[in-house]
Amino acid sequence: MLDSCKLKTACNLPFIYNKKINTAGTSNADVPLADPGMYQLDITLRRGQSLAARDRGGTSDPYVKFKIGGKEVFRSKIIHKNLNPVWEEKTCILVDHLREPLYIKVFDYDFGLQDDFMGSAFLDLTQLELNRPTDVTLTLKDPHYPDHDLGIILLSVVLTPKEGESRDVTMLMRKSWKRSSKELSENEVVGSYFSVKSFFWRTCGRPVLPVLGFCRAELQSPYCQNSQFQTQSLRLSDLHRKSHLWRGIVSITLIEGRDLKAMDSNGLSDPYVKFRLGHQKYKSKIMPKTLNPQWREQFDFHLYEERGGIIDITAWDKDAGKRDDFIGRCQVDLSALSREQTHKLELQLEEGEGHLVLLVTLTASATVSISDLSVNSLEDQKEREEILKRYSPLRIFHNLKDVGFLQVKVIRAEGLMAADVTGKSDPFCVVELNNDRLLTHTVYKNLNPEWNKVFTFNIKDIHSVLEVTVYDEDRDRSADFLGKVAIPLLSIQNGEQKAYVLKNKQLTGPTKGVIYLEIDVIFNAVKASLRTLIPKEQKYIEEENRLSKQLLLRNFIRTKRCVMVLVNAAYYVNSCFDWDSPPRSLAAFVLFLFVVWNFELYMIPLVLLLLLTWNYFLIISGKDNRQRDTVMEDMLEDEEEEDDKDDKDSEKKGFINKIYAIQEVCVSVQNILDEVASFGERIKNTFNWTVPFLSWLAIVALCVFTVILYFIPLRYIVLVWGINKFTKKLRSPYAIDNNELLDFLSRVPSDVQVVQYQELKPDPSHSPYKRKKNNLG
Repeated sequence: MLDSCKLKTACNLPFIYNKKINTAGTSNADVPLADPGMYQLDITLRRGQSLAARDRGGTSDPYVKFKIGGKEVFRSKIIHKNLNPVWEEKTCILVDHLREPLYIKVFDYDFGLQDDFMGSAFLDLTQLELNRPTDVTLTLKDPHYPDHDLGIILLSVVLTPKEGESRDVTMLMRKSWKRSSKELSENEVVGSYFSVKSFFWRTCGRPVLPVLGFCRAELQSPYCQNSQFQTQSLRLSDLHRKSHLWRGIVSITLIEGRDLKAMDSNGLSDPYVKFRLGHQKYKSKIMPKTLNPQWREQFDFHLYEERGGIIDITAWDKDAGKRDDFIGRCQVDLSALSREQTHKLELQLEEGEGHLVLLVTLTASATVSISDLSVNSLEDQKEREEILKRYSPLRIFHNLKDVGFLQVKVIRAEGLMAADVTGKSDPFCVVELNNDRLLTHTVYKNLNPEWNKVFTFNIKDIHSVLEVTVYDEDRDRSADFLGKVAIPLLSIQNGEQKAYVLKNKQLTGPTKGVIYLEIDVIFNAVKASLRTLIPKEQKYIEEENRLSKQLLLRNFIRTKRCVMVLVNAAYYVNSCFDWDSPPRSLAAFVLFLFVVWNFELYMIPLVLLLLLTWNYFLIISGKDNRQRDTVMEDMLEDEEEEDDKDDKDSEKKGFINKIYAIQEVCVSVQNILDEVASFGERIKNTFNWTVPFLSWLAIVALCVFTVILYFIPLRYIVLVWGINKFTKKLRSPYAIDNNELLDFLSRVPSDVQVVQYQELKPDPSHSPYKRKKNNLG
């Protein structure tokens, strides 16, 4: 039996959808809207019919966005060149209440341009039956042209109340134990409260807060009425959320592709693969001109759901100057895989040809926790001893991936930027270590917030950079950026509370405010050294490179400076040959005869070792010849100004954005220049002792190489090297290829990163407490 109910649109048009009704079902119209309990909305995006044509060929490339409360919570895949697309995609959304309708927007994907709007509609959640599947037909409309027929979207939805979860308060302490809220008094709940939000999507480089972050739950207790509670706003909706900390790690190794579909005119393809698990996304490298690519790449995903999840995998053919071609898709259902075991999967590509070969491993989550300032691991003497024992030199070969332990105390911030029209902000703090990302609660209407939270992480790479970002929470739009600091783990001074000046998005200059942190790092130096020689973990939220005139110029100047070092060295050698300075030429001639007559292979690492040692003694003696790179800082500031201008003019389509081929070539040149310049700068910074840990590691390696080359004939060394290379594939067929030297250099910061990680000195006059004292005087 079919019935109908009203849908709201941006122009309040009464669109109609059909739904199946069972008289035994319970409508949530009978449920009070003030009920603070959570609901789970399961949506299946079926298909579209008779959608609007937005491309010149009379077709479109449609995809669908779901929004609740102005926040994007789902984005579908793109169906190319089809006005009747079939998606059959499922998603699960947790909502606090049913007042906020589900907003559906359809767009036409345009490569390199702004996507075209194809229509929208609202779904009123209060009209859905609870616990009953409902088929929904949405009529798409454009608010500016309400008379235009833009087609329909078909959905299936199920609305389920999460009554059990709405009564439980999830508490995560340093021992990772949980207690029911029934066992706690309301004062205990308030005293040990913390909230964590998670990212669902990113737009314009800013995090979009989840639906759960915008509904305040009220505790029926007089304690909740005090001013502190009104300021800091305890929101049980955040406590109900059990997916805020990951429950495991999914490790995926992309091995190879077999018999992929030929998409180019030469009978080959340039394939790459995209992976998506929830909001986490990875993209593999491009393998040119092959139908049987060998990737050998490894990715890690966070597993948030106990029952697992589904990894969406799509294969694409890279086309320069035009839209990439779709090769095929497949999925991995993690709930069907056993844990703590590596599974080899050969997946048939749907909607295409060929197979993908993967290795998938599900493991338990590393220790990650959040607690109040009064409860932290390192202040408990017994726990501190356990942590020190875990990373002692005697446990070198125990779990090589577990390098160390990081504890971050986020205490407070002062003098933040006012982001709201009231002259205040609603700041919260994001703490990131590689792909591990945790958040504090929000302090409302305050420019000097106090969080007093303790975060702990397991360190997988001691060369990682801790990023702490402060945002202003906005109810109706994405969060506003207030400031950021980036702190290399190796530069941290344990147990010292420091005031870090907040920087801009590019980390090139200061912004308003400081943040007070206390950080402790405990790690095993041998494990850290061994991990330096394997590839770095790839971040899945890195922004895509875009064409920038200032960035292109900066990379050109950096590359030119590196090349000029070699050119000047060549000029110097040539001047010795030309006897421009007879004493210098005579000394060079004698040195040449001595070295060539007595040359042995071990002298090469020995010379590099002496150069490192010489620079070390110059530094400790106070004769540091390293100069602050003011040129690089000026270039970064110019680039920041251009970025700000680009942000303001982002809605204007420039002519260069329409020339795909030229733009892509320029971006490629820009990236190549960056790689070449970074390579030269990293070599320089290794010998300049920019990161002492890496320079000491280089000294140890050069000493070992010198001894080996001195005592062992070269033919034996080459023989061992060749045997290892030839038998590596036989011994470990799915091993990931890597170059230890390049992996080592990837940990050394470039000149750009040195400027970004440079700590700024706080201005004492910016402290609000200092201003209060001055006013009293």
